Amino acid sequence: MKRVLKLSLVLASTDRPVCGKTKILVMKWSVEAVHDQAMPAHRHVLRSCEGARTGTADGPPRQGRSVGSRLLIIGGALGVVLVAMMASCRAAELEPPAPAEDWSVHFQSTGVWQGYPGFHSPFQGPNSLPGGGEARETISGTAFLGRRLPWEGGELYFNPEFNQGFGLDRTLGVAGFPNGEAQKAGFNTPKPNVARLFLRQTFGLGGAKEMIEDGANQIARTVDVSRVTVTAGKFAATDIFDDNAYAHDPRTTFLNWSLWEAAAWDYPADQKGYTDGVAIELSQQDWALRGGWFLQPKIANERDLEPRFWRAFGAVAELETRHELRGEPGKLRFLVFANRAHMGNLEQAVALAAETGAAADIAAVRNYRWKAGFAVNLEQAVSDDLGVFSRLSWNDGRTEAWAFTDVDRSFSLGTSLKGTSWRRPNDTIGLAGVVNELSKVHRNFFAAGGTGILVGDGRLNYAPEGIIEAYYSYRVVEPVALSLDYQFIGNPAYDQDRGPVHVFAARLHVEF
Repeated sequence: MKRVLKLSLVLASTDRPVCGKTKILVMKWSVEAVHDQAMPAHRHVLRSCEGARTGTADGPPRQGRSVGSRLLIIGGALGVVLVAMMASCRAAELEPPAPAEDWSVHFQSTGVWQGYPGFHSPFQGPNSLPGGGEARETISGTAFLGRRLPWEGGELYFNPEFNQGFGLDRTLGVAGFPNGEAQKAGFNTPKPNVARLFLRQTFGLGGAKEMIEDGANQIARTVDVSRVTVTAGKFAATDIFDDNAYAHDPRTTFLNWSLWEAAAWDYPADQKGYTDGVAIELSQQDWALRGGWFLQPKIANERDLEPRFWRAFGAVAELETRHELRGEPGKLRFLVFANRAHMGNLEQAVALAAETGAAADIAAVRNYRWKAGFAVNLEQAVSDDLGVFSRLSWNDGRTEAWAFTDVDRSFSLGTSLKGTSWRRPNDTIGLAGVVNELSKVHRNFFAAGGTGILVGDGRLNYAPEGIIEAYYSYRVVEPVALSLDYQFIGNPAYDQDRGPVHVFAARLHVEF
């Protein structure tokens, strides 16, 4: 009978958190004497906790080392491994865990000072830009408060806001209005209001993860790339739809309405640009699909919303595709919309004016009607600093503009460049142009003396409205940016008998 030693190394899994992070494998080893004539010498058995793997090594006995010395070497090696693991765990325990962010708190304030000198104006109507020149200012301040809710994926956001000031001619006279911060209802003193109050619920669908950075109305978190997001409450339809990295925020990029938005999308909103509704988004790695249902104002360009969402509403759907062109990222969005509201028919208004000899009155022919249209939106990076964008939008042009502006067709093209090449990486220069047009019946309506949301000279010698905008944003210090802006407006309000207008602006923006 030979005396044989059996060495067992067990890798046991434990669910107990170690080092404050996750479970690990715990190594155990033991030695026992076995008296077995049948077992060949030098057979080592390695078992996992499942007993799934074994290995053998047979050969003649080696000379020169006692069994005790071999055990000492093996035990010492395993001891070094265990000591190293314990030291690693101890070091990890000294590192504070990353705190879970339950709140997101941000603030912005923007002031825009804008004016223009006198321009050619042989006549002037009820909604005309005054020909003698004018200067106005707008100021806004917004708090962006977000709170993670007790259940998985739930978030609540609240944006108290104040506004003060007026746009040029109290936000009248140009279809592509030159100040995106100008409210259709201005105030001489700061006017507080609730801009947004909404719930966001995210449902992860599994798979790869991505990090959402902390930002305005955005709590830092890790989410599934494949997910469904539901947003419900009071917010702006443009918070979800028709986004563009280079032209979507008049507080930081282009000021002109028809550059930061698809101008022919008569998106549902009150006078301040907000509404109540729900939006659902399915997001994947290379594409996203969105849909929304929003309340319309009771009367065109008014504050009160129609609560009967089945009778008056704005429905919108958007497909976003993500791609790369020569290694640079880009996005292409296809948007369709259908609005239903108590709108006036333009052709009927023109016919009534011909019968009565009075100016066309759209309010006299209002009834529940539809307006439909689409928008195509492209953003494309050319390099890390240079990007281009474009929008094409269209609506049927049979009914009055209800909530946004008097545009039936629009095409814009522009570029944005960061100042890295002149050692100002946080500065941005932008240049863009846009052409806005009206449908034929809409032209006839304004020619018959009709007025819309923003335009109406009392008569019309029609030509497309053309606008060029250029701005330079200078980062003074990290939270503060000062911009200088210039806009050339040809044929303001589609009237080639008036203009052109040269609009100059300075914008101060603070955000933290």
